[in-house]
Amino acid sequence: MNGTIKTLVADRKFGFISREGEEKDLFFHSKDLSGVTFEELKVGDKVSFETTEGPKGPAATNVQRV
Repeated sequence: MNGTIKTLVADRKFGFISREGEEKDLFFHSKDLSGVTFEELKVGDKVSFETTEGPKGPAATNVQRV
């Protein structure tokens, strides 16, 4: 799946990805990044990812910048 970085919370190292056609943004944590560090990400970056069911609902894993 593809999306765009919408929010980054630097002090807690997580963020949210907006997905086209979806109302709810998808949570991701820095431990779920692949090939990019949390510090390299910027709001507006295009990313690809997989979804998984986390403890608080759907979350993104294997997040990569495209």
